[in-house]
Amino acid sequence: MRRNDTTDKLIQTFTRLPKVHKLAIASVTLLVAAALMMPKEHQPVPLVLDPPLVQPAAQDADTSPGEEAPVATAEDAAKAGIALPDIEYQIRPGDTLSDIFNHLGVGQSAMYQVLESDQEILALDTLQPGDTLRFWLGGDSGTELEKLELRFNLAHQVIFSRVDDSHFEFQKVDIPGTWQSEPLSGEINGSFYVSAQKAGLSDAEIARIAALFKDKLNFARDLRAGDRFQVVRQSQFVDGQATGDTELDAIRIFNRDKVLTAYLFSDGSYYDKDGDSLARAFLRFPTARHYRISSPFDPHRHHPVTGRYAPHNGTDFACPSGTAVLATADGVVTRVTNHPYAGKYIVIQHGGKYLSRYLHLSKSLVHKGQIVSRGQKIALSGATGRVTGPHLHYELHINGHPVNPMTAKIPMAASVDSKDRPAFMAEVKKLEAQMDNAS
Repeated sequence: MRRNDTTDKLIQTFTRLPKVHKLAIASVTLLVAAALMMPKEHQPVPLVLDPPLVQPAAQDADTSPGEEAPVATAEDAAKAGIALPDIEYQIRPGDTLSDIFNHLGVGQSAMYQVLESDQEILALDTLQPGDTLRFWLGGDSGTELEKLELRFNLAHQVIFSRVDDSHFEFQKVDIPGTWQSEPLSGEINGSFYVSAQKAGLSDAEIARIAALFKDKLNFARDLRAGDRFQVVRQSQFVDGQATGDTELDAIRIFNRDKVLTAYLFSDGSYYDKDGDSLARAFLRFPTARHYRISSPFDPHRHHPVTGRYAPHNGTDFACPSGTAVLATADGVVTRVTNHPYAGKYIVIQHGGKYLSRYLHLSKSLVHKGQIVSRGQKIALSGATGRVTGPHLHYELHINGHPVNPMTAKIPMAASVDSKDRPAFMAEVKKLEAQMDNAS
């Protein structure tokens, strides 16, 4: 192909120029190119990290696979009155909260302000790889944290919102969704753990089963190859997507010539097919001696000075450091950790809908994953975290919500109440049919 005559003439003219003129023209050309490549003042360069912290929005549920989903822009969100987060970050293995805040340039000061608000719900301590953090920034510098959202799954979020220069308030968002029931079954081939995993049960569900039958079955010694187990599990869905939250409604284990059963009733406790409790009744107090309550449960408390919302989700007992702390019910230890404000603390899942927390401990005597019994010594009280003196902060949660442990309706009986027995037996019959039809 022949080049344009004008182009040829320009090239010939340029080659005949003195060297100094050639250098001058080249310099000007580079400056113009650089100026054209620079972003305009109203187009700030976005923060880019490796890997990118701003994740693409999930595909719309109504968009067919392979079909390009509509992209929501900041302009679209502004028109709809929605403030998009400035940064969205998905937790990765090995991440720490301090590293994340530093990496994003949010700062340690804001992190500790959020942690102070979090001490009543301890949501930040439950973050796992795959969970999402969403940051809204503002202030004069444009980098001050205004709001932080913890997105655990589709059904559960916690939002921290700034209320003044040094404080945040939290809000829990729980979407009920819909629950779908499914039967699962398996046969023992090797350990119960491996066999249950093959049947589709999670580690947490396997631990729950082991805790329920700990007084009736030695899973390592008693089970034999060929023994069978059946489970009815409910899974939560929001807009047709599984949230990851599950509940075990029924369990049957066929161990040679005996059948072990567990059925979850409406009171949140598990009973065998005859209505007898698999767990002993709850203790009302987490200590052998009933110490004075120095600060009662108060979900509507406001700070006496700032007037801001500052709920007290537990009950404080004025016990001296070193007091033996007792598990208030049978369960599995799900967390043993330290918090800058809550101090050293322990969390126990009691099966069904019950969970307990023990804060400001001086020493833990249990470890994560350990099965504990009602009345077992699990720790020593202390004054760790941000406290004015030694005491024990005790919390009881039902269905994910804190309740007053001194007045809440908790399992105190060894069997289903006589007035509730017909409803319980009807539920057992329905669940047994579901397992029989699936086997």
